[in-house]
Amino acid sequence: MPHESISVFDMFKIGVGPSSSHTLGPWRAAQRFTDTLQSKGLDRLTSVKVLLYGSLAKTGKGHGTDIAIQLGLAGEDPVTFDPGNITPAIDAIKNQKQLNIRGTKLITFDPATDIAFLYSETLPYHPNAMTFLAEWQDGRQLAETWYSIGGGFVKKEGDDSATGTAVQLPFPIDTNADLLHWCRKTGMSINDIVMENETAWRPEAETRAGVHRIWSVMRDCIYRGCHSEGMLPGGLHVQRRAAALNRRLIGNNSYHDFDTWIQAIRNGGNSFKYTLDWVSCFALAVNEENASFGRVVTAPTNGAAGVIPAVLQYFVIFCDGYKEEKILQFILTASEIGSIFKKGATISAAMGGCQAEIGVSSAMAAAGLTECVGGSQRQAMMAAEIAMEHHLGLTCDPIGGLVQIPCIERNTMGAIKAITASQLALQSTPDYAKVSLDAVIQTMWHTAQDMNSKYKETSDGGLAVQIPLGLSEC
Repeated sequence: MPHESISVFDMFKIGVGPSSSHTLGPWRAAQRFTDTLQSKGLDRLTSVKVLLYGSLAKTGKGHGTDIAIQLGLAGEDPVTFDPGNITPAIDAIKNQKQLNIRGTKLITFDPATDIAFLYSETLPYHPNAMTFLAEWQDGRQLAETWYSIGGGFVKKEGDDSATGTAVQLPFPIDTNADLLHWCRKTGMSINDIVMENETAWRPEAETRAGVHRIWSVMRDCIYRGCHSEGMLPGGLHVQRRAAALNRRLIGNNSYHDFDTWIQAIRNGGNSFKYTLDWVSCFALAVNEENASFGRVVTAPTNGAAGVIPAVLQYFVIFCDGYKEEKILQFILTASEIGSIFKKGATISAAMGGCQAEIGVSSAMAAAGLTECVGGSQRQAMMAAEIAMEHHLGLTCDPIGGLVQIPCIERNTMGAIKAITASQLALQSTPDYAKVSLDAVIQTMWHTAQDMNSKYKETSDGGLAVQIPLGLSEC
């Protein structure tokens, strides 16, 4: 069987919140559907309709699935589209009842009737399914079904090719055993193995520049989130907390640039409580931005977007890791762990519950941190295993279908567990480990298959049905 090739830029994608599977994935699917429309001719196109199934139907409103699809059909790109323009763009489509396909073909389109939420229907391949329907003046019709399979990855029905780009890697890796084999054979670190593989796609300089951009978006997201007040959208009346926590920790001083702010945090000390509060603050900041349709990095998903930035920011400030090379190592190592989880299990909460999002991101962060602070390859793998082992069975039960309660706080828990897992691994001898990373990945997948569907991002169970809508967080 050929190895699936997944790049660091497949695992870390720049986009818009609040969900990689329910926002970014449908956005990308809509964009790609318009490629088909373009190939068949836009001149006489008369209508486009969208059918949403399963989890996309049940929690799509709260995740902005309908919004993402409209923007994708309009030809906007989530990497470059200004999140501040989302509301006016969507309001214009709603009020004018027109949609400009790819920005070139204006058709009649009413989101209220042309996007259908089929709450009771699910397609067998994946819970996150959508079908695009198109019709032309000459009577031609087209139906194309797409699946959003987690982390912003999408798959067209009938396309049996791997989700990653097909390239020949110098070090093909599908499992942790494969990764360990190459590390032992070459003596290379995990991040060095990953960098060598990335050269199959592009020159090393481009990979370095791309990773730096990923970190820049993460860093800016943390800063914005720590300095933004107000209430999150969606009707749950959830107040942002990161900015208030930032003020309590650092005082009311104004720091108008990231570096000055970071230095002020570093000057505050490194006590356990102080450090813990800041890790939580960083994670809250990112996911409050995510919940507000802000610019984030899927890491490996939007719902878990705060874990890796929080742990990386912890490393930068409290482990003296503010070096470009170290940040590169962290992100490359984390990406490989995430890709192994994707290949062996899932990174979709609609398939595996929140263990597939927070659990995977925590494992990724734990491995990245461990290797950056001097841990061995096996200690990094052990840290990833520990982090996931203690997320097994974690359900996805967002109240109101919004990525807010309990999603935002879960990112703080995932970040803290990642740091703890790293510390445990650094103080351990992997030779005596009883559970391998591959074993915990297989266990996670079996747990996902056994998990009741109401705990898989459907808002049909758990906290989603126990907490009345509109209840503010206490």
